[in-house]
Amino acid sequence: MKEEYFKWYSPHLNRDIEMLVFGHAGYPVILFPTSMGSFHENKDMGLIESARWYIEQGLIQIFCPDSIDKDSFYNKNIHPIHRIENHVKYDKMICHEIVEKVKNNTSSGKVAMAGCSFGGYHAANFAFRHPGYVSHLFSMSGAFNIKSFLDGFHNDDVFYNSPEDYLYGLNDPELWKMDIVLGTSNWDICFDANLKLSKVLSERNIHHWLDIRQDKKHDWPIWKEMFPHYLSRIKFF
Repeated sequence: MKEEYFKWYSPHLNRDIEMLVFGHAGYPVILFPTSMGSFHENKDMGLIESARWYIEQGLIQIFCPDSIDKDSFYNKNIHPIHRIENHVKYDKMICHEIVEKVKNNTSSGKVAMAGCSFGGYHAANFAFRHPGYVSHLFSMSGAFNIKSFLDGFHNDDVFYNSPEDYLYGLNDPELWKMDIVLGTSNWDICFDANLKLSKVLSERNIHHWLDIRQDKKHDWPIWKEMFPHYLSRIKFF
């Protein structure tokens, strides 16, 4: 399984960003880490290994960028306006410095987005904000409400990064073409968050699969079951 390490200076973030890429060819999958996780977390915790067959067959390439959660949502040392501003810069980095460079690796001109826990938020938020770039969304035990990180602060950036709010106003037809999976479990600490987002999607008549598994905790074992299952939904040829 081919593995490459990249590090570059991000003009959007004004800092270095690191990323691991797995695979020699295939459909691009952007895989976010969990809360405050590093670019190598998904490898360290075995999630990449769960997708080994797809990678070695040249069906997918997985891009694992660093997070900046410690400088955005989890940074209590700065004002909430700067927390959300830093997240907006991260979204621009993902869009312009990664997605726009790899989306044409497939004839669809799109990528798949995936992530576990808070990585599920990053995947879902990017997918919903940029539906023209995303063909598949695989959220595993995602949490989608960012307001608890912002101490009651609210502005347009907060609104347009809160899927439960802005989805009601979206009308991009690409959103209705997206293959959306919300994976969770009846024991998942984010179970209610997934039910709520599913309700919003249903109210907008946006087709999706709410995959509720039984008696599994919010942790890597269930995500390593979900990830290869969801990857099988991609039309590789």
